[in-house]
Amino acid sequence: MSTLAWFALVSLSVWVWLLLGQGFFWRTDQRLPPVDGGHARGDRPGRGGPWPRVVLVVPARDEAEVLPLSLPSLLAQDYPGVAEVILVDDGSTDGTGKLAAELADGCGGLPLTVVSPGEPGPGWTGKLWALRHGMALARARGPEFLLLTDADIAHEPDSLRLLVSAAVGNDLDLVSQMARLRVASPWERLVVPAFVYFFAQLYPFRWINRARPLATAAAGGCVLLRTETAVAADVPEAIRQAVIDDVSMARAVRRAGGRIWLGLAERVDSVRPYPGLGELWRMVARSAYAQLRHNPLLLAGTVAGLVLVYLVPPVCLVAGVVGGDAVAAWAGGAAWVVMAGTYVPMLRYYRQPLWLAPLLPFTAFLYLLMTVDSAVRHYRGVGAAWKGRTYARPEAAPDR
Repeated sequence: MSTLAWFALVSLSVWVWLLLGQGFFWRTDQRLPPVDGGHARGDRPGRGGPWPRVVLVVPARDEAEVLPLSLPSLLAQDYPGVAEVILVDDGSTDGTGKLAAELADGCGGLPLTVVSPGEPGPGWTGKLWALRHGMALARARGPEFLLLTDADIAHEPDSLRLLVSAAVGNDLDLVSQMARLRVASPWERLVVPAFVYFFAQLYPFRWINRARPLATAAAGGCVLLRTETAVAADVPEAIRQAVIDDVSMARAVRRAGGRIWLGLAERVDSVRPYPGLGELWRMVARSAYAQLRHNPLLLAGTVAGLVLVYLVPPVCLVAGVVGGDAVAAWAGGAAWVVMAGTYVPMLRYYRQPLWLAPLLPFTAFLYLLMTVDSAVRHYRGVGAAWKGRTYARPEAAPDR
């Protein structure tokens, strides 16, 4: 048997294992956990008590473009209890804070407070510095929960109510939903669903949501966090250097004994556009190497794994057909079919055409290049550049 055939068989074996043994990562049915009937109707938060007080904290830096699409949705929440919004204007130069106040005056709804923390202190990344300021101000209001949501995230009117219901009804300390990202341009259609697919492959939602979890992660765009758990976990101080703040926060909460749930959103959407490949490339490259803990060996292993899992199948199929290697051809083709099949549920979730599924190897190759570029940027001292700030040697998400 040829070397090419061996590679194809190994790749096929990996895909069979991924299909059955990686927490069914490819399924997209992990949505907010169910609650009892009264809870779902919204007449009480569970256990007969009043709806808990919630403060929504929104870190925002130069978000004037997307704020008119997102902030009104937060102010319009139909939450039955007491809730308010704190927007932390993180040194914006585009009038984000002023625009937020104007939107609140025009929209009404939940009360809004706009504050500014000044430039980040030593050892802090920008978003976590803003969250520190906003969470400290929020805790003074005595809320039972904090909703940490990005300035580019729009919520349906019942989003907060459903998040709190899920947390209270299931005794959860952190409930996080991966917002449905915008998919409009050709590059967004090619890259965005794969981004969520790869995340779920790395952090299978079912493993995270088990009573005895096998993985830990969160999605930073939408995190409902119990206030007392945030204090016990020393969040965000304990993770102040993290670039991948959502995963770091989830790990800190888990270390403090908190219960976590993560799933896909139905009522929460990102409104940030990534119309071209350049914008998507920068979005991935700014944190990809941090995910690998800035470790060259992990980088090499990741590149080798992406090649074996995603690029070997189509190469072996084509080379096997051209060279008359039947084993390489059928094994490579079978691996490609399994790969494309696992991608179909994510394409359906994003309402995209299924003919994109066979293109996953090409998208994976783009992610491989983005990951390598992330490492190059890191060693050049510009690894985590975002909105005019550069963190030359940021910390990776801690494993503690």
